Amino acid sequence: MHDLICVGCGPGDPELLTVKAVKAIKEAEVIACPTAKEGKPSIALSVVESIIEKSKNPEIVNLVFPMVKDKETLETTWENNTKILAQKVLEGKKVVYLTVGDPYLYSTWIYLNRELQNKFPQIKISVIPGIVSMFTFASKVGISLAEGAETMAVIPSCYDLSRVKETARNCDTMIFLKDGRYFDQVINLLKEAGFSDDSIFAIGQDLGTPNEIVRKMKLGEVSESTMTTKYFSIMVVKRV
Repeated sequence: MHDLICVGCGPGDPELLTVKAVKAIKEAEVIACPTAKEGKPSIALSVVESIIEKSKNPEIVNLVFPMVKDKETLETTWENNTKILAQKVLEGKKVVYLTVGDPYLYSTWIYLNRELQNKFPQIKISVIPGIVSMFTFASKVGISLAEGAETMAVIPSCYDLSRVKETARNCDTMIFLKDGRYFDQVINLLKEAGFSDDSIFAIGQDLGTPNEIVRKMKLGEVSESTMTTKYFSIMVVKRV
């Protein structure tokens, strides 16, 4: 049986990696990681660089996942990257695949895992979960994401605004992930869905890095300068 370990790297702070994740990374002979384009550093790899055993000189394999929506391009990408990853595993090497956050929340791993299960069933897969940004963010700003009978929704980027508005009408907490360039589109929409100016508003970017920015205020205090344009951003709005 050939083994592959997927490691969730959390929000960006290497100190938030689990003990199990650190052990897997230190023992890896091959470390595979996603990147948006050829030659661009992998964010997941940057989180764990201080942990990698340099004396073991593990092979680093960057797998390119282009930021496009074309279904055919995406499916070809998933298939090709899965073959590259599987080949390393089938060579008998200890292979770790890194992903930011948790492997099963808006992650490149989801597509690789699906391909691996369908085309390389002989590979045994282990997954080490990671802390996701919403929990890290909640601890930094000191807000509960949900309590008692409250409901919350997690929204990715590239919104279908009609769906967001309908969801907002029925949720107490709205959590927006992945792409700060879209955040400003939903502020008025949330107000129309019943979030008052006194609702809790919090926004952050580059969590767990030296460039981290975290802000907390009331929804009615939000201005254009409050918003972020960074991809790795998070916004939480909660009714009061």
